[in-house]
Amino acid sequence: MNAADADTVIADSAVGIDLNSDMGESFGRWKLGDDEALLGVVSSANVACGFHAGDPSVMLRTLRCAASRGVAVGAHVAYRDLAGFGRRYVDVAPDELKADVMYQIAALEGMARSVGARVRYVKPHGALYNRIVRDESQAMAVVEAVRDVDDSLAILTQPGAVVGRLAAQAGLNVFHEAFADRAYNADGTLVSRRLPGAVIADPALVAARVLRMVREHEVVAVDGTVVRLDADSVCVHGDSPSAVAMARAVRARLESEGVAVRAFAGVDADARVAADCGASAVPAATGVHGGPRVSDSGELDTQSGVSGLHVSVSAESDIHAGISGVHMSVSAESDIRD
Repeated sequence: MNAADADTVIADSAVGIDLNSDMGESFGRWKLGDDEALLGVVSSANVACGFHAGDPSVMLRTLRCAASRGVAVGAHVAYRDLAGFGRRYVDVAPDELKADVMYQIAALEGMARSVGARVRYVKPHGALYNRIVRDESQAMAVVEAVRDVDDSLAILTQPGAVVGRLAAQAGLNVFHEAFADRAYNADGTLVSRRLPGAVIADPALVAARVLRMVREHEVVAVDGTVVRLDADSVCVHGDSPSAVAMARAVRARLESEGVAVRAFAGVDADARVAADCGASAVPAATGVHGGPRVSDSGELDTQSGVSGLHVSVSAESDIHAGISGVHMSVSAESDIRD
């Protein structure tokens, strides 16, 4: 390394960027992504709150692991759409959407406190994320939900989004993100997933793009246009087969160029806990009156059963979770961009 290169690295050491990824999106016995591995790479975790993915046990495990790694936590709120993974637009009244978002944030905040973590921001998911880029009514519902539950929470969205403008007007902190593995249109929006080339799979190419986003504050659109892009965080999606390799390639390239990876929302010095990602922070408890319990792995412990109770389980059983009496109007043709 010559003197000029050394000066460049020293200068860039003051530059930092957050890497965020969606987490906690497994449900029951169904697993999505390698959260534990990703939590060793990213600096912020967008934790699903049970409406598009995740369940209470998954949420708790993800929060515990994030706390043990010193990773900042955000609430990944969504439409009530488990079957569609939150990627379908839901025709919901603003008041109902506000209540749904409040519920998700409050649930995650309570669980986070139990493991010594703190929710720092809110990042909407999927169809909701895209809807509130332009829809003022639904964007305001999300802003009001965040403000009324905890006005110290920031909102993470894309540059130019309506929700960002309304959140700033409401006195909330707003941060902007770019997408590492997504192609951009000339107007700064993301190319629809339904179009070829919308998702970039080459880790080396993605890493180079992210470095340009951070250093030059720009990205090359699909038509060759250079688009201005000011971002506080870069999202690396966690639900693809190459997600961990992609995130590692991005972080390695940034750090090799002297760019620090750090959470945009900060992490308390005492947020780390001693518990391992897969272990409970407190001794596992049996059910009521010493009854059967479900372990962190999801297996039913039949050795601590209630006297006189016989439990028969099958490893091949098919678990279905349904909600009766719930009506939602959805469109399967919505253009999901995140």
